[in-house]
Amino acid sequence: MPLHVIDATEAPALLVLEDGRTFRGESFGAEGETFGEAVFATGMTGYQETLTDPSYHRQVVVMTAPHIGNTGLNDEDPESARIWVAGYVVRDPARIPSSWRSRRPLEESLRDQGVVGISGIDTRALTRHLRERGAMRVGISSTESDPEALLARVRVSSEMAGANLSAEVSTPRPYVVPPVGDRRFTVAALDLGIKANTPRMMAERGIETHVLPATATLDEVLAVSPDGLFFSNGPGDPAATTGQVELLRGALERGLPYFGICFGNQLFGRALGFDTYKLTYGHRGINQPVLDRTTGKVEVTAHNHGFAVRAPLDAATATPFGAATVSHVCLNDDVVEGLELRDEPGRLTAFSVQYHPEAAAGPHDAAYLFDRFCGLMDRGDD
Repeated sequence: MPLHVIDATEAPALLVLEDGRTFRGESFGAEGETFGEAVFATGMTGYQETLTDPSYHRQVVVMTAPHIGNTGLNDEDPESARIWVAGYVVRDPARIPSSWRSRRPLEESLRDQGVVGISGIDTRALTRHLRERGAMRVGISSTESDPEALLARVRVSSEMAGANLSAEVSTPRPYVVPPVGDRRFTVAALDLGIKANTPRMMAERGIETHVLPATATLDEVLAVSPDGLFFSNGPGDPAATTGQVELLRGALERGLPYFGICFGNQLFGRALGFDTYKLTYGHRGINQPVLDRTTGKVEVTAHNHGFAVRAPLDAATATPFGAATVSHVCLNDDVVEGLELRDEPGRLTAFSVQYHPEAAAGPHDAAYLFDRFCGLMDRGDD
């Protein structure tokens, strides 16, 4: 494997938050200018999965781990065909990636895909600022040296609240991921920003997954004769996403088993009649403790969400489709992390989680949820 060494001399770069806080560092990735919502991710591993997660569309990701790029990039771990982050912020990028799986340095891919980033700044101070003030718009530039000029452009850039983004990251046409071995079930999966590991984990359980565009209709879902419906993770404000909510309500009326992840949890909540709201700075990382109330177990989970469902933690809510309850809760802040729907006899008919049981970089505590989905389609639940 060739030895890749990154040039240590980089152009100066500027980062300006919408409240005026300014950081100066060095260009990391493509030269130019970018804008997005500034968020921080706490994972110490899995930066390749973070970069290629479509849920990060239009977000500038601040990595709290100081050393990023140590293992380079490979061709096996991407969660999609491209890097989705709007910008990338690191403290101390690795000059020499070291891994037998590495095919190229991180910065090379950032440059090739036009991702503007910045390095050499105090990411701890930036993260503390976002925790205190909340996620906000940000600009990064290697072509602008005047903070006031960049700030003016930041303040007219798009906000995440009110943004309907799923169609921008979804597949343009349907495709099928076959099962491993014999087919047990057929699932219609709405791609709202789906990660590659999701249909892979379904395939391991004998599921034939028909991945459909975010704009798919209920008729198109039913056309594949599914045993279950799945909504994926994805970016944007769930309150601005209405078509998929109506599709889901139609599926629930027909009793189609449902499983949703992340954005799919938020849309499930809205389909049940709950509101959603924007978190101050969100949950992003691979070390979030969540209580599964159905088992009493605590899971260490991977998160990437800036919005959440507002639902009563300790009471069932009557809906047109049955009784809805909160099944999972984040132990850090009591944010709703999962929902369940049961019919009048008390049988589980649909469920969702706010976190990522398909997280390829780990942890894998929640992989059992795919088995729970199989049990739901098999009507093997109690």
